[in-house]
Amino acid sequence: MGNSKAYPVLRTTDAALAYAQAKRLCGLLAQCDDEVWFFAELRTVADVRQMAVVLPEATFEYVGARTGPAGENLRFDLDVAAVDDAALEPHLPLDVMVETPGGSVEERFVAALGQGVAGIDWHGVWPDDPEAGHYGSVAYDGVQVVFHGDRAQWGPRAEHHTVFVHVTKFGDLARAQKLAAHIGSEVLGDSQLGW
Repeated sequence: MGNSKAYPVLRTTDAALAYAQAKRLCGLLAQCDDEVWFFAELRTVADVRQMAVVLPEATFEYVGARTGPAGENLRFDLDVAAVDDAALEPHLPLDVMVETPGGSVEERFVAALGQGVAGIDWHGVWPDDPEAGHYGSVAYDGVQVVFHGDRAQWGPRAEHHTVFVHVTKFGDLARAQKLAAHIGSEVLGDSQLGW
């Protein structure tokens, strides 16, 4: 099946602007999935508390593997709403990945961002444009905004936020350029491995 090709089309230090431009791009999708994916790396107790309010049904996990004294894999199993800050602190950083209905928490998620890498993924289908040779791809198309990062696959932390458009696994630079132009931008580098 393969992965989409993700083209960076906006970089900014303004999280609200990155989100707004990503939503503008979502408006161009011929169809958008009902569910939206969220990911966040939570570095502080305050980050965890804020995200637990926004995503109350989410499961929190350790960032990276942790092992116990006997070499066993450890899982994070505390109820973040029930433990105090002192009990939560030694378990940081944590991350969360969850799928929720579109339109339900996106703006609150952006408002609750901490300093860790985070992202929102909208899967959908770009409209067919036979004259230009562009065809939608249900398995690959969509929009992604990565906060504090510049990798579609969530790499190291950066000071800026990046908006990506995802297209077919074969890539479609011309479509990505057209989408970037819609938000007054351009493709900002090579395609990356997408979802």
